[in-house]
Amino acid sequence: MTHIASSPEESRESSTPSTNPTQPEKSALPVDSLVLHATDNQVSWITLNRPESLNAITPDQRERLIQLFLDASADPAVRAVVLTGTGKGFCTGADLRGGQTQGAGERIAGDVARVIRMGAQRLISAVLDCEKPVIAAVNGTAAGLGAHLALACDLVLAAEQARFIEVFVRRGLVPDGGGAYLLPRLIGPQRAKELMFFGDALTAPDAERLGLVNRVVPAEDLHKTARDWAERLATGPTRALALTKQLINASLDSDRTTAFAAEATAQEINMTTADAREGVASFVERRSPRYGGS
Repeated sequence: MTHIASSPEESRESSTPSTNPTQPEKSALPVDSLVLHATDNQVSWITLNRPESLNAITPDQRERLIQLFLDASADPAVRAVVLTGTGKGFCTGADLRGGQTQGAGERIAGDVARVIRMGAQRLISAVLDCEKPVIAAVNGTAAGLGAHLALACDLVLAAEQARFIEVFVRRGLVPDGGGAYLLPRLIGPQRAKELMFFGDALTAPDAERLGLVNRVVPAEDLHKTARDWAERLATGPTRALALTKQLINASLDSDRTTAFAAEATAQEINMTTADAREGVASFVERRSPRYGGS
């Protein structure tokens, strides 16, 4: 639930206060400077921008991220999303140091569960429920909630130096942010238990081998690869991609009858879209389709 550095070096980098008292800490800056956003070629680029804390997420940043994913779903000008970070970290979890003081006042039964539901779980749900395909461009360490934030994305690209760490067990904590839901569905229960029981750092190549990462690329190629993939998705049949995402995500919790019924319904809905008509017409006319996203 809180930011936990994954190595002694990272602990020093992320927790040492500024030696210049006149220089404001990043957490005091407007949240739109800590979560950068731009739309380019119908791709929404969301960038975590607290490199000095390895992009640990404050509550304000979390709320901005959730809103940006909601906005991407509703905006017809956005047809794909890329989530990435600046500096050496992709995201090292939730950083509550700038918020409510831990241990202050009397803890009321249900407080922790409420914080998890309204915080980390809402963020992960915003990614899973986003109606546009979401690519994680993991530039560095993804730990705790940060790892789950990456794994909730539809496609995961990782720089060669990226690492994925289930840090919770190192501090005697239970995984949150949907980790125990996501990991077994991605790599099976035995592998998920190994990662969560031991909390060892998983390199990007090992994450790719296990199926957590789609592609590992040199750091200097990460942005270009993410752009290429996102722009390819942005020229695709947007509603068909959204319905496909929903079908795949729901299938992991469905029996065959329910999954088949959802598939038929999705096909019925999709056939009302302009892109579906364009796809069929382009096939008949033996030309490349020109999808408009509707």
